[in-house]
Amino acid sequence: MEIETIDVDEQIGEVRTILRESDKKRGILIHALQKIQEDYGYLPEDVLRKLSSKLDISLAEIYSVASFYKMFYFTPRGKKIVKVCLGTACYVRGSKKVLNTLEEEFGIKDGETTPDLALTLETVGCFGCCGLAPVTVINEEVIGEIGPKKLEGIINSLKEREEDEAE
Repeated sequence: MEIETIDVDEQIGEVRTILRESDKKRGILIHALQKIQEDYGYLPEDVLRKLSSKLDISLAEIYSVASFYKMFYFTPRGKKIVKVCLGTACYVRGSKKVLNTLEEEFGIKDGETTPDLALTLETVGCFGCCGLAPVTVINEEVIGEIGPKKLEGIINSLKEREEDEAE
């Protein structure tokens, strides 16, 4: 997103006539953050500084808003986002072992990304697929009923994808 090209009145629409200027700028903040993350994959500090200047909103306030929402990230994320469910049903059926195995295989912990930006590992409280426990989601693909053999296949698949993308 080109910060310089933000038109506050255009973004805010018809309500601009009843809002103060500062309210208009705050009104488009989340939309601007979403667009920045869409363009960069995360919220780079230098871009947030430009946004702060353009909207005349303090950098602290921008970080406060962005950090409130789990959907915003301040560091680059991997091409593959692997989410392991640690909800009760999944946990009881072995999701902690799935998480530990993935952490060992890829050398990262929950919330971290591999140095080559191939993979980000995260945990979630529940996907709502308790009948398929334990569940892992890779990007948008739901993988359930993960046992040792299926986990080995997931790891091999992720490694193959890493190698294919590296070439």
